[in-house]
Amino acid sequence: MGESVKERVIAILAEQAVMEPADIRMEDSLEDLGLDSLGLVESIFAIEEAFDISVPFNANEPGKSQFDISSVAAVVTAVEGLVARKAA
Repeated sequence: MGESVKERVIAILAEQAVMEPADIRMEDSLEDLGLDSLGLVESIFAIEEAFDISVPFNANEPGKSQFDISSVAAVVTAVEGLVARKAA
């Protein structure tokens, strides 16, 4: 059985943050994980590649993006929505 979207997103964020997936909590912000803007962009690219989706994220103006990056849970929820939309 394959990994869930949640597990894959957490694995990607953990890899970028050089952490163990088990150490990542859903309520953590990306800043809590130590991800800077470059780490965030790398994470977005990895998520797009892993799920074959296009993430509506503007690295130049992250606050104006349609992709919620306020917490790990928000990222997981947003990716789940994009994956579901692609499958529909």
